[in-house]
Amino acid sequence: MTPPASDHFNGKTFFNPGGRAERSLLDVLRWQLTSRRTRWPDWVDIAPQPPPAPPSRPGGMTATWINQATFLLQTAQHTLLTDPIFSARCSPVGWAGPRRVHAPGVAFAALPKIDTVLLSHDHYDHCDFPSLQRLARAHQPLFVAPLGHRELLASAGATRIVELDWWQSHALAPDLTVTLTPARHWSRRGPGGTNLRLWGGFYLQTAARRVWFAGDSGYDEALFRDIGRRCGAPDLALIPIGAYEPRWFMSPAHLNPEEAVRVHRDTGARRSLAMHWGTFQLTDEAREAPLRALELARTAAGLRDGEFHAPAPGESVSI
Repeated sequence: MTPPASDHFNGKTFFNPGGRAERSLLDVLRWQLTSRRTRWPDWVDIAPQPPPAPPSRPGGMTATWINQATFLLQTAQHTLLTDPIFSARCSPVGWAGPRRVHAPGVAFAALPKIDTVLLSHDHYDHCDFPSLQRLARAHQPLFVAPLGHRELLASAGATRIVELDWWQSHALAPDLTVTLTPARHWSRRGPGGTNLRLWGGFYLQTAARRVWFAGDSGYDEALFRDIGRRCGAPDLALIPIGAYEPRWFMSPAHLNPEEAVRVHRDTGARRSLAMHWGTFQLTDEAREAPLRALELARTAAGLRDGEFHAPAPGESVSI
């Protein structure tokens, strides 16, 4: 069913109220012809970790970074995955496209029973079809996504699907609610399909804690301040820091680390974890550049130790 027209949907496609974030094919060509891409390592050895036990305290939550924008989120009674990708490549085909340079921090086979999958948008590094198929077969979770994703998810084998518009909420469990928050981004999985599906982040609330998963976004101070004002300051924010160079091309849709620190402050987050770096080489910066830039941005902003942390794959944080 086609949603009604709104301030971000014109009856056919979705858009950002503050201006375009998508890039044209001419922009892509210009980037490829002028790119000064820093070579990444072929492989980085990590030790995948077993998933932690769920928190025993009612209302608490544990977040485990697996890779890219994939987090395992656990409450005492509910387990979620964000933007799951366990494949060797983020690509429409298995034999080409960006290849991962480290193993997932938690192996797919080691996952606990997944109750809910949160999908922020349809780009291949966030919406990995083989991973969605595996989850649908092995766990039969509820899939929650922005408007326009139902057909795609159903084709992956999902049988329980909830689509949300910006600011809409859904009760996942008696003690857990999710709200789709706006983001400044875009969508496309193939030629001619630009912005047919909405994008966003997810704000999770238990009786005691608030966790916000930002998804992918360019910087928009008013947007992020509005999220903090309408939903409340997150106890934990999960914010992207990578895939940002060159800025002329990436800034409308991807934060750099300095902007990520601003988002942390704009939303009033008490603590933030970095994501969306170091797994797939999508842009021009070096693999470790986001970590160095985040350290500089934290220092410049006067953040306390541990206030904005870049976890290692498989590392867990409890709130």
